[in-house]
Amino acid sequence: MKTLSAETATRTFWHTLTALACGAAMLVALPAAAQGDYPNRPIKMIVPFGAGTSTDTVARIVADAMGKSLKQPIVVENKAGGGGSIGTDFAARAPADGYTLVMGTVGTHAINKTMYRKLPYDPIRDFAPLGLIGQTPTLLVVGADSPLKSLKDLKAAAAKPPGVSFASAGNGTSGHLAGELLKARLGGEMVHVPYKEGGLAMSDVMAGQVQFMFYHPAAVVPQIKAGKLRALGVSSAKRSAAAPEVPTVSEQGFGDFDLVAWFMLYAPAATPAPVLAKLRDAVNQAVANPEVKAKLAAQGLEVPALKPNEMATFGRVEIAKWSELVKRSGAQVD
Repeated sequence: MKTLSAETATRTFWHTLTALACGAAMLVALPAAAQGDYPNRPIKMIVPFGAGTSTDTVARIVADAMGKSLKQPIVVENKAGGGGSIGTDFAARAPADGYTLVMGTVGTHAINKTMYRKLPYDPIRDFAPLGLIGQTPTLLVVGADSPLKSLKDLKAAAAKPPGVSFASAGNGTSGHLAGELLKARLGGEMVHVPYKEGGLAMSDVMAGQVQFMFYHPAAVVPQIKAGKLRALGVSSAKRSAAAPEVPTVSEQGFGDFDLVAWFMLYAPAATPAPVLAKLRDAVNQAVANPEVKAKLAAQGLEVPALKPNEMATFGRVEIAKWSELVKRSGAQVD
């Protein structure tokens, strides 16, 4: 067997090491190149609620605008169930490549953290926020034929047996917890009646089978204008631009009351920073577009600007705030 000289062996060693280093660099460069080309195929946006819901409507408005900016279609896919936890968990487990996003809500990324004993995802750890799409108060509405004309009337009715009932789109929704907070402020007996979806709940409020509910302006304002519902209050600290004539709960003398629903777009937490940057730019362009702003405003949404680090803080603050209400309500889902 031929023996290599020391000089040849050393040279061979360094050539081999250089080749390995180059190979490793190429492996690292491949994902980077792919990120540079992002996006080069359609993107999926998960909506963890059914078609036709407020979340679905908002998602489709944003998906259309972002798709134009990114020059790739963004396809909305509804994965409803479990108070939004099924679709949200699907997005959390998706490849972190920027091709699966999720339209999160106050429910999926704040309320569910405390509501579900075994939530399969963590709203902070498992997601990277891309942009706050908007936030909206809910309106406290009764049927148009209801004898309840004000919150004082509601307080008096709740104080008399058998009390009153209030509907919501399900346990742990913002409407449910707003009702629980109102009960704490007004006192008396208020029984929660959860529905599988908000439209059914609203129909029963209009029919007088349930006394009241808190629900999104986009859904109830048309019914108010049609003479089928009457609004008694707004859940936020200030009046809603969608119904400026309706006083807030607080200004009617029932203490501090400031609850708003919101929508935020997320990607899986491990998504590469360059991809996140492109997606955040696309979100910012979308919500700044006058046409998109008008469409969101028609849904009762206001769009406050938040920087990426502020979005993370916003999420933690919201979880803490809604946690108190969940515990007060006693609602819990296994």
